[in-house]
Amino acid sequence: MSKKHALLVGAVAYDPKVIAIWDIIRDYYQKNDFPIDYVLFSNYEAQVDALLNRFIDIAWNTNVAYVRIQETLEGKAKVLGMRDTDIHFTSKIVARADRGIDSLQDLKGKRFALGSADSAQAAILPYHFLKQNEIDPETDLQLIRFNLDVGKHGDTGTSEYEVLRALKQGEADAGAIGESTWIRMLEQGMVSSDEIKSVWTSPGYSHCNFTVLPDFDDALGKRFSELLFAMDPAEPEIRKMMEMEGLNEWVPADGEGIEGYKVLHDAMKDQGLL
Repeated sequence: MSKKHALLVGAVAYDPKVIAIWDIIRDYYQKNDFPIDYVLFSNYEAQVDALLNRFIDIAWNTNVAYVRIQETLEGKAKVLGMRDTDIHFTSKIVARADRGIDSLQDLKGKRFALGSADSAQAAILPYHFLKQNEIDPETDLQLIRFNLDVGKHGDTGTSEYEVLRALKQGEADAGAIGESTWIRMLEQGMVSSDEIKSVWTSPGYSHCNFTVLPDFDDALGKRFSELLFAMDPAEPEIRKMMEMEGLNEWVPADGEGIEGYKVLHDAMKDQGLL
């Protein structure tokens, strides 16, 4: 592949660290004689349009963006890889310890906080899982929504921190956040399990991936994936990137990785988000 024709990868600028992440990834591919460059978008809707209109070749998508692309392309888009942490991603229902909430059924009649409307982990899927467990969020709960940083699909985590704040200040009795956010909050001492406890963990689902159009060149896709999976965390720059991006290794998107998007498709369809 000629260096005059570097593949263009899209990502969303949800945090200043995104530039450092993609500088490292770009340099790694260029050192391996596979030139890529990246372009940053302010929101995933713009990135989805850019891929569908062929402005970019590859999109680093959230699960919500991926499901929307697959809906448009009738399930024919291809996935080049994902993080190990993108498989078996889960959401948590957490509650104030003084509200007598020990199960999902105890949520009825309570004030329940959700994150941004376009966040799979903090809104779309928790809402869906509640319905699957015979709880109607619209009639059985007093919903509180924190629609912050809409367009970034929950990447900033801002709305999840608002859910935590609402719980700590007594504005909500329970709420939904991603499990990774919950673990980070505990590790950073932002919350005490004596004050706020985990009540329920969702079934696993899939999160981000590298998405390409159905006619993306197979040879290029194979080489992109090979180099992706070959990234060595023993190298300081690669380890730095992986820590910032939240992964231990890049993995193929097959089997349960792809299957993990079905529940989100069903949830988005049911909620009129497709």
